[in-house]
Amino acid sequence: MTSSPLFRSGALIGVIGVILALDTQVDARSQLWLGLAASLVLAVALRSVSPLLRAQTLVVVVVATCGEIVGSIIWGVYTYRLENLPSFVPPAHGLVYLAGVGLASWAAPRRELLVRSALVLVLAWAAAGVTVLPRADVGGALGASLLAVYLLRGRAPATYAGVFFVVAWLELYGTALGTWTWAVEIPGTSVTNGNPPSGVAAGYVWFDIVALAAAPSLLALVQRVRGRELVAQSN
Repeated sequence: MTSSPLFRSGALIGVIGVILALDTQVDARSQLWLGLAASLVLAVALRSVSPLLRAQTLVVVVVATCGEIVGSIIWGVYTYRLENLPSFVPPAHGLVYLAGVGLASWAAPRRELLVRSALVLVLAWAAAGVTVLPRADVGGALGASLLAVYLLRGRAPATYAGVFFVVAWLELYGTALGTWTWAVEIPGTSVTNGNPPSGVAAGYVWFDIVALAAAPSLLALVQRVRGRELVAQSN
């Protein structure tokens, strides 16, 4: 008996939550065990998905890791608790993507409701960030505007909406734990940022856009290579 997409998404979100909670109690060396655990969970989760979704997830991991290095380590837009890039972060990006896709799959009969709910929530969050929240969030409002465009005109709005809900929880939870903290202003600018910014999911969705575009070509390349290997073995 297979589990529902909603159950699988909830399980992945739960794993991320446990890892983030454990991270508050460990040093940099012990973080490696959390990275190993996240990688194992991702490997198991990828075994039960389609080859295309598997390729998309792996592209997300690679692109998101590059984004983490630039955004956190080099630029300093946000900083992790130990001022490093925790080893669990790259595989966790894959888990976030799978959870978002699972949520979108579960909500397929209510696709428009999912997308509209995400749109209303992100715009309300952005408005609050420049009006009533204690920390000004102009950068978040800019990101939220971009996310709104993705939701209205993007290639896969239901996937983007599912990822938004997962990321919104992840960012609120992670910053509350102190796993990472967003800079008050984007370094090198005077643009203020919330902790977390309302539009942070726009960055995650950009990872998804790259994955959706690149995964088919990557999968085709892998299949060609495997085909040549099989031909070579048969000769």
